[in-house]
Amino acid sequence: MDKKRFFSGFIWKFSERTMSQLVSFIVSIILARILSPHDYGVVALVNVFIIIADVFVTSGFSSSLIQKKEANATDFSTIFWCSLVFSIFIYGIIFATSPWIATFYHNDQLTVILRVFALKLPISAFNSIQQAYVSRKLAFRKIFVSTSTATIFSGIVGIGFALSGWGVWALVIQYIVNAITETMVLFLQIPWKPSFLFSSSSAKELLGFGWKVLATELLGQFFNQLRSLVIGRFYTAADLAYYNRGQQFPNILSNNIDATISSVLFPVMAKHSDDVEKLKSMVRRSIRTSTYLLMPLMLGMAVIAKPIILLILTKKWIAAVPFMQCLCVSGAFGSVSNANMQVIKASGRSDVLLKLELVKKPIYVVFLLASIKISVFAVAFSMATYSITATLINMFPNKSVIGYSYREQFIDLFPALGLSTAMAVIVWSITLLNWNSLLTLLIQVMVGAAVYVGGSILFKMESFFYVLGFLKNK
Repeated sequence: MDKKRFFSGFIWKFSERTMSQLVSFIVSIILARILSPHDYGVVALVNVFIIIADVFVTSGFSSSLIQKKEANATDFSTIFWCSLVFSIFIYGIIFATSPWIATFYHNDQLTVILRVFALKLPISAFNSIQQAYVSRKLAFRKIFVSTSTATIFSGIVGIGFALSGWGVWALVIQYIVNAITETMVLFLQIPWKPSFLFSSSSAKELLGFGWKVLATELLGQFFNQLRSLVIGRFYTAADLAYYNRGQQFPNILSNNIDATISSVLFPVMAKHSDDVEKLKSMVRRSIRTSTYLLMPLMLGMAVIAKPIILLILTKKWIAAVPFMQCLCVSGAFGSVSNANMQVIKASGRSDVLLKLELVKKPIYVVFLLASIKISVFAVAFSMATYSITATLINMFPNKSVIGYSYREQFIDLFPALGLSTAMAVIVWSITLLNWNSLLTLLIQVMVGAAVYVGGSILFKMESFFYVLGFLKNK
């Protein structure tokens, strides 16, 4: 039953992520043709602070509800009021400090934009409790409906305002309309509604777990934003654009799969937090299956990066190719790191998560500082190296938490890594023929798929037959 619910949830969650990313990508292309780079730059600066603030009002609160074995109506209501009050408090801080932020960036326009943009924080607080409810029920079809509706509707609204000459405000309105619409659609779909219930003992218990998750997420988001701020500070806007474009394509795959695994695996594992053997079995299955699916996609994308960039973005973005290749390689290991983090969180060991971040982030800073004065590609290479290092660090605690050793984990991921590497080498060799970009891309994709599927059958890879059997049953 858990397997069926997990894969059903996985399919709906992955569909939701893919749908929203695809629609957002199309909308962003249309808006980019209407609005100026300055408009996008202003929103990007503001969004750094909103992303960090959003962690405060969503991460720890919702995770504590999902992790608790039996969460009742009082628990949900208590965390809702805690989250809402905290979001208003954070909004007050942003409202008061926005003039200083505008002065720091020498842009007075940021004051009012930041104050309006931050209005989405209380909405996000409400939505995070809704998402926790849906996650506990593994009813991810409801999130698919709400996210798809919100993405499409807000995209239409944003394009409409952009065509009407609203400039940067078109992007701000799009973000806020998206948050409101997603929350309203979920409100109509799920039975949970806010109520006037509050328990101090419930708040103490849930926040005791949640604050460590919050601190972990906050560290992660802060350093994610730091990378872009540092590149923008030491290099040109074009360099940052090439880096971001190179990151965009692997992120569409890796982030979607990793976010899907996080959303679905955590609540399923949380229900078996006291069964170590069950947790180990689930995380092993997750790593085997996710690496089998993700590694060929990421390593394959690395070797076909050039024709993808030329066909979709044209020659003016050719400088993004090495960034894309480098970040694809690091993204191939994301699911391994993510699965290890989820089982630690599901076990109730949020203290271990926080300790891992405190170990990893100094390494991150060292890598970033060592590369920033060399070149932007050196930054990309150092971030890829850090991602692999972070994966190895995240793997370590699970030997004691669930008895899942390094040796067992490498045994589980090696078949996908070995076959994907061989497939990537064969696909890369096709570029030596110097055919046109479209023909090269088509042949590479077909050859890559044939080699990977053929190799899976030839070497009787367990994950291939597992996925095939599941698809047949569905």
